[in-house]
Amino acid sequence: MTMHDLDTTIRAALPEAAVLTAPPAPVETGWAAALLQRLYGLQGRLEPLTGERDANFLLEPAGAAGGGARCMFKLSHPDEDPVVADFQTQALLHVARTDPGLPVQRLLPDRHGAPSVQIEDAEGRTRVARVFSYLEGQPMPQATRSAAQRSNVARMLARLDRALSGLQHPAAERELPWDIQRADRVRPLLAHVADPARRALAEAALDGFAQRAKPALAGLRRQPIHNDFNLYNLLVDPADPSRVAGILDFGDMVHAPLVDDLAVAASYHLDAQSQEPGDALAAIAQFAADYHAVSPLAEAETLALLDLVRARLSMVVAISGWRAARQPGNAAYLLRNNAISWSRLAACAGLAPEQVQDAIHAACRHREPIHA
Repeated sequence: MTMHDLDTTIRAALPEAAVLTAPPAPVETGWAAALLQRLYGLQGRLEPLTGERDANFLLEPAGAAGGGARCMFKLSHPDEDPVVADFQTQALLHVARTDPGLPVQRLLPDRHGAPSVQIEDAEGRTRVARVFSYLEGQPMPQATRSAAQRSNVARMLARLDRALSGLQHPAAERELPWDIQRADRVRPLLAHVADPARRALAEAALDGFAQRAKPALAGLRRQPIHNDFNLYNLLVDPADPSRVAGILDFGDMVHAPLVDDLAVAASYHLDAQSQEPGDALAAIAQFAADYHAVSPLAEAETLALLDLVRARLSMVVAISGWRAARQPGNAAYLLRNNAISWSRLAACAGLAPEQVQDAIHAACRHREPIHA
């Protein structure tokens, strides 16, 4: 099958993946600086930042030595519906009201007090402009990993989910390529996996999702979730790497079963150096127990968790492999979680949902619920 034929097949099975294939839409730094000054009255040194879809800049304000705070200027991708950016905007505003102590970015209002502004870029394309506070901290992938850090990540996620629970927005129900509810749609992307054993591993995980977890999703609690609580979206305190100092990137938010958020996060906190089922079992159970201590889980959620974790890992290897094949120049960035995810998927392969549920029960007996 040619790349064109495969892309046609994928567009039919996973139409929401089109946003992942859109080319970058950068803007000139000088043009962005002029826009920032006009909309927000902010001036200083503007430095482009990497981003998967949006055009992002770090602003070092003029007179920063006198106390000016750094901030981030973000221009949404022109192919993204402005209502999607507004979902993220409203989520941050909602969290600021419901749990002001959560370490998330704050939106800085424009000259008229608005948290976001629709503008036209130099090519006449509609984009959403926003300015965010800049969170200080060490990116978690660069920090020492520990059991205390994993525990704090799980508890922080539970706290964030509680803060998001009352949010309602028209964009919440949109279909996203990273939505575990639709994990089985990524199956055609596995054609990019050359190793038959690896491909079978991912296909078996998707089979488990389709046969067991997917039919149960309709009966699980639903709400807006972060949906991308991975290490690259978390900052820690350099003086205490176990403490989560920042939560980034609300760009993959979706209205979904609450346990999906736990599954996404847990999938990134399995020991990448181990492929032993027992190690994966203990890691998932402990992570779930720490989450449960802040936001208690239901029985049906703990039973579905393993299949959701395995589904997320299959999505990572499928989507990243497909995107890397289409964008070889950006392959290193797109595949940064690929090898680790294969190891984690292998470590989970021998586990059963009931086995994981029993292990979560055992781990929870050593944790008292916290109602923070």
